[in-house]
Amino acid sequence: MMDPWVLLAFVPAALALNLTPGADMMFCLGQGLRAGAREAMAASAGISLGVLVHVALAALGLGALVAALPWLFDVIRWVGVAYLMWLALGALRAGPMRAKGRPMSAGRAFREGLVVNLTNPKVIFFVLAFLPQFVDPARALLPQFMLFGAILGFGGLIINGAVGVFAGSLGRLVAGSERFNRGLGIASAGIFTALAVRLAILERA
Repeated sequence: MMDPWVLLAFVPAALALNLTPGADMMFCLGQGLRAGAREAMAASAGISLGVLVHVALAALGLGALVAALPWLFDVIRWVGVAYLMWLALGALRAGPMRAKGRPMSAGRAFREGLVVNLTNPKVIFFVLAFLPQFVDPARALLPQFMLFGAILGFGGLIINGAVGVFAGSLGRLVAGSERFNRGLGIASAGIFTALAVRLAILERA
């Protein structure tokens, strides 16, 4: 049984983290501009699942393996950089997908969010640094980690999704303007490129 006082302390801390602008929020913003509100929510769901995977890996001790092997950290990181640049090029070539008559499926948006989160090795280091502060070592670790991860993931789903929905609504309002459509495509590509650069210059903790 989880100590309710621990949960009362964790929930506002998790909420504050979710409200802090970061890579996940910016990715959902870019997806909203590129594809729409529904796709942004799907991408946010993929990111939340990615958080749960990172939490499970941390609880199982695999996060320590990534921390101990610099080459593994770099492999994961550069895969993420390449994937984000691929998304950026796609957004630049196609512009907003709603304007081209080729809507993105929710499944594809979900997968993109999941892959972007999983290829950010800093997430698992964050989990290893943050969650143990609230974990009772006398109890089973995995259930505690997963509960905290679910709270983090759900908060991120709502907040990042809301940002993406707002961006999608903005894109829909100007979808009839070719100039704005080009601008939105450039903006989406710029966001994905900025995230790739941020990941490329990331250093191990």
